[in-house]
Amino acid sequence: MNGILILAHAPLASALRQCVLHVFPDSADAVAALDVQPNVPPEESLAQAQVLMRQMHLPQTLVVTDVFGATPCNVAQKLIDGINSKLITGVNLPMLLRTVSYRHEALDALISRAMIGATQGVIQVAVTAPQNQARRATHDQDHRDHQQ
Repeated sequence: MNGILILAHAPLASALRQCVLHVFPDSADAVAALDVQPNVPPEESLAQAQVLMRQMHLPQTLVVTDVFGATPCNVAQKLIDGINSKLITGVNLPMLLRTVSYRHEALDALISRAMIGATQGVIQVAVTAPQNQARRATHDQDHRDHQQ
């Protein structure tokens, strides 16, 4: 089984973890979160992330961050250097739900599942008629609508 560590700007990481646990309450031991606080040195965030990784006691971890190039991602890059873990940025809830669902798969397969979940979770939703079906104009009168 793979661990999942969410590193994101505060309070996003813990909020995403809570959403995941709402859907998968049995995954609490496999999903950890670190909210990277403003004005905290990156070295301190790295030390906190290392503690979380050790506490999960799992051989492999998928680390997910919110924004490439930001402090959480930079911390995560240092965190996974030299260990059997992978990093993905651009975390969203569909990605995490897919990842938790398939956390028993090999790490490379899990990355593929996560990426698919992330992209398939972004959908433009029609705000008009259900399923974008055409509506009948309001001035059209159905012969069954009037009273006799």
